[in-house]
Amino acid sequence: MPLSPTLPRTDPEALAELQRDHGRALFGFLLGLTAGDAQRAEDLVQETLVRVWQHPEALSSGHDSMRPWLFTVARRLAIDARRARLSRPLEVDPEGLEHAPEPQDAVAGSVTAIDVRRAVGSLGPEHREVLMQVYFRDRSVAEAAAELGIPAGTVKSRTYYALRALKKGLQGYGYGLGA
Repeated sequence: MPLSPTLPRTDPEALAELQRDHGRALFGFLLGLTAGDAQRAEDLVQETLVRVWQHPEALSSGHDSMRPWLFTVARRLAIDARRARLSRPLEVDPEGLEHAPEPQDAVAGSVTAIDVRRAVGSLGPEHREVLMQVYFRDRSVAEAAAELGIPAGTVKSRTYYALRALKKGLQGYGYGLGA
């Protein structure tokens, strides 16, 4: 005993004939309604044919041609699809994709961090401390000089030579590290 009653469906041969006779015209009609979106028009043609398959009584209605009924169904489906699209918020703004940052490669970022740590670690303690103050703690030259107890000119020269050494140690990265 079947669990659900079998609903009447359109004969597959009749459906194939309907598609052969009206499919191209229906696609052209829907292409106009979808502003040239061929994928959406194809989907709507298929949905229209599904409706014919689900409603075999439409074929036996006694009309001279099924084309007006098909076009009416297709038009209503296109309107419903458009309304559904407009009622949902955009998930992604296509224009914003141009300005979106490139995805970061976590492995490459980790390798870069390791290389930078090694390069900073290879500096002498005076140069490393100046870079820590100026770049990592975001202090001005005057603030770094006061913190380290050295003249501002010394902070500037140590920063210059530290960046020059880092540039040499990180040649493969192409960073514009001053010096």
